Amino acid sequence: MGLEELMEKKESGWLRVGDEELGQIEAVGKELLDFFTEVKTEREAVERFSAAAREAGFRDVASATGAEPGDRLMVTFKDKTMALVVVGRRPVREGLRIVAAHIDSPRIDLKPSPLVEDKDSSTAILKTQYYGGIKKYQWVTMPLAIRGIVVVDGKPVKIRIGDRPGDPVLTITDLLPHLAKKVQGERKLFEGIEAEELNVLVGNRPVKEDVKERVKAMVLKVLNEEYGMREAHLHRADLEIVPAWGAYEVGLDRSMIGGYGLDDRLNAYLAFRAVLDLEVPEHTSVALFYDREEIGSEGFAGAQSFFTKKVYFELLRLRGEGPSYPNFLDAALSSKAVSADVDAAVDPTFKQVHDLSNAARLGHGVAILKYTGHGGKYGASEARAEYMAEVLDVLDRHKVIYQMSTLGKVDWGGGGTVAKFLARYGMDIVDMGVPVLSMHSPMEIASKLDCWSAYRAFKVLMEEL
Repeated sequence: MGLEELMEKKESGWLRVGDEELGQIEAVGKELLDFFTEVKTEREAVERFSAAAREAGFRDVASATGAEPGDRLMVTFKDKTMALVVVGRRPVREGLRIVAAHIDSPRIDLKPSPLVEDKDSSTAILKTQYYGGIKKYQWVTMPLAIRGIVVVDGKPVKIRIGDRPGDPVLTITDLLPHLAKKVQGERKLFEGIEAEELNVLVGNRPVKEDVKERVKAMVLKVLNEEYGMREAHLHRADLEIVPAWGAYEVGLDRSMIGGYGLDDRLNAYLAFRAVLDLEVPEHTSVALFYDREEIGSEGFAGAQSFFTKKVYFELLRLRGEGPSYPNFLDAALSSKAVSADVDAAVDPTFKQVHDLSNAARLGHGVAILKYTGHGGKYGASEARAEYMAEVLDVLDRHKVIYQMSTLGKVDWGGGGTVAKFLARYGMDIVDMGVPVLSMHSPMEIASKLDCWSAYRAFKVLMEEL
């Protein structure tokens, strides 16, 4: 063996694919452009996945009385989280093969009583509270949309304003540079826009009727005519402020996609597509889609909820294995999983935050992180060597393009995923996903090749682990 063969070869994945695979990469890229133009909230992701899964033959667990190898099952919970299952040949007690992603993204939410008329400016604004880790200054002076639901007369009504043809857009204003010196000039970058300054501009025209707040009344009149809403209905709403733009091909070579919500609906979509393409796996395969990851996986729809246990118990019941706690423990301890989440790609302008020998690059394939966390691996989930070998052997056998990565230099930051919450079940799990630029911004960027590599990785791992 020559010395060159002893060293790992690191090169762009684009150099390793042929014409047929290039066509498949472009096809997935087109699917993603459509998905990220239309789907901007976790509710919309569940709705989209559910509809497509039913068309592909998945049936609701609640209506099933049994399950055989090859059966396709779906578990949804309160329109916020879901699981798609392809039943395998082996008993559930021998473990599941899981790919888990999250479908929430950093954004701006409305406060419970958001609508305010500002007399001094003759405008109406919506008061907000940001969700997840955003750089607040990135969200100003751009076209925004509002998406979500409001419960009117006991029925949920979908709200979508700002990103359909002919819609008006919303925006958050910023101070002109001519007058900004005293107010913003001495602020640090992260404080350039403060949380209470994220006010969404929604109106300026007053009604002619003699009411106390005429501009606010005009906004309410529009909402009432379109959706049957009164101001009190805003207390009964899940409304999110998201970018109004869709998804785009990026680069003169069209090699990348850009849009809002790639963290982490990108990996969620690729996992969704992978599970739909399964036939009859050896072990029962599950794609899990969680909400609330961006705020610690808390709440009823997060990875810390009982939802994962429900999936296990339902499968044990349907396979006739007995939904007992000992059987659940056997199944959980024997499971193998991938935490599918984005990674930080090397930014050509800010390379200094990375250890470049352990950093992900656009176009080098799906990124694999043996561990996450921060500092001395605090809050980390770490895959053991035996599991890393097993995962990488499967990927190598199928010639999936991948790269090893860590999330930046030690002590420069860090982050976590749902991996540590699934690891509590005793299962083997590793972090893996598409590297992106401008993570958590309103316009994230990913390489089409890395998206294709992630899809292939998720599929072969569900089939062969």
